[in-house]
Amino acid sequence: MVSAAVSPSIPLLFCAALLCWPGGQGRLRLRTARAATPVGRWSWPKRLHGLRPELVGVGAGVVAGPWGGVGGAIAASSVTVLIVMRWRAAVRRRQATAQLAELVDVLGLLVADLRVGAHPATAAAAAASAGDGPVYSILESVAAGARLGARVPVLLHQHAAAEPGIADGLSRLASAWDLAERHGMGLAELVDAVRADLDARLRLGGEVRAQLAGPRATAGVLAGLPLLGVVLGEGVGAGPLRVLADTGVGQVLLVVGTALVCAGTAWSDRIMAGAART
Repeated sequence: MVSAAVSPSIPLLFCAALLCWPGGQGRLRLRTARAATPVGRWSWPKRLHGLRPELVGVGAGVVAGPWGGVGGAIAASSVTVLIVMRWRAAVRRRQATAQLAELVDVLGLLVADLRVGAHPATAAAAAASAGDGPVYSILESVAAGARLGARVPVLLHQHAAAEPGIADGLSRLASAWDLAERHGMGLAELVDAVRADLDARLRLGGEVRAQLAGPRATAGVLAGLPLLGVVLGEGVGAGPLRVLADTGVGQVLLVVGTALVCAGTAWSDRIMAGAART
């Protein structure tokens, strides 16, 4: 009985797998990434982060279709897309926070060298040699540009466009550097002011995220209440799953209810993200 219900979905699953299969250049990038990544760092979260939410949603809908019908497929796709998008947003937030903390540390090293009289190019090169990562690469580029006589603020603005997680910090650093070049002000004091402001923002962001932990948990509980209601209904013998999967009204209610839950969750995430930014 189980095999007969699952067999119609096998061709659709195969088609979904073909949609997710990378092209020639994609396979080349994957091979390059595997070759450049040390053993143990190519983890499943990093693989999943590169998946497209809509393709994952299609796969979930194809799997849920034989059991839940068209409404179940749409509901599973919607929930899966929401989960993947929320997970990727959380990963981006963590990466941006880590990069901002790294930028604060690097600016501290830069200020220390500038205050002892080091040339800006030398100070930037010394700060860049303290580690590896996007921030250190940016400082290395700044050091090379400063040696060649390039406009450092222009370089920083270019890097800000390529690194959205720390774009604001790099733009502030570019403004401070430009101010020092134009008016002869002390670069160490200006960079230290930028570092202090970014450090204060980093600390405030951590406090805001800690205060929002309760509302986030409440929103998660509210989003899960409909599923809990279905489970309780099955427990008392009301058979809500049969109604949702086998009747036209149930299919409509399943799609509408799932859409409302997903919209409410997305809206609460947007509100809390706005509170964290402010």
